[in-house]
Amino acid sequence: MSKRVLVLGGTGEARLLADRLVGEGYEAILSLAGRTAAPSLSAARMRSGGFGGAEGLAAYLRAENIAACIDATHPFAVRMSANAVLACAQANVSRAALLRPEWQAVDGDRWLYVDDVAASVRLLPAMGRRVFVAFADGLAPLAALDLDFLVRRAEPGPVDLPGARIVVMRGPFEREAERRFLKGEAIEVILAKASGGDSARAKLDAARNLGLPVVLLRRPPPPAGKTLASFADALAWLATQPGNS
Repeated sequence: MSKRVLVLGGTGEARLLADRLVGEGYEAILSLAGRTAAPSLSAARMRSGGFGGAEGLAAYLRAENIAACIDATHPFAVRMSANAVLACAQANVSRAALLRPEWQAVDGDRWLYVDDVAASVRLLPAMGRRVFVAFADGLAPLAALDLDFLVRRAEPGPVDLPGARIVVMRGPFEREAERRFLKGEAIEVILAKASGGDSARAKLDAARNLGLPVVLLRRPPPPAGKTLASFADALAWLATQPGNS
């Protein structure tokens, strides 16, 4: 029986899961999109770059004799997750998605949810002039605003927001470091994605400490099919899969 598992990555959880699978005796392959120049190393075999859509991923699954696929991509990586659903169905490979727990507000949090960046344009001017944007894609609608934008991204590169100042910083980030960063930059409001999990939560905790409002892009619905809430769930699910060899 094949014990070869493809982990679709791009998150810290994906790397940790791949390492855990190797420790449990699985032949794990960690796939990355290739956007990070020097990704953190994994005990698993690593591959970088796209597959060429659902058809390309299905071909890869067959060629590599993959027994199961775990989608541990970013919660906002909608296209990749959709391709994984289609590809695994075409290749007859078992698939499940590892989902980060969603963030829950506590006393002192000042969160407002919007569906997309365009919807945030109506809110931001009344909330503050200095805006920290915690992601670097899809920012073009913000160009309509006469505000001071500070955009953080993990790798050097441009953003589609003329006039924005870009800082290159790679997480995970600690709460106190985030508090100092926000205070030092005199940030008045944060725009972020509601991606969930622990690794990106620090900026929200820092915002609560400083009394800052946060505009959050709602998380897309999870991909169709089996979902997993933890590494233990992933191991339990894999133990029930028959393999494809």
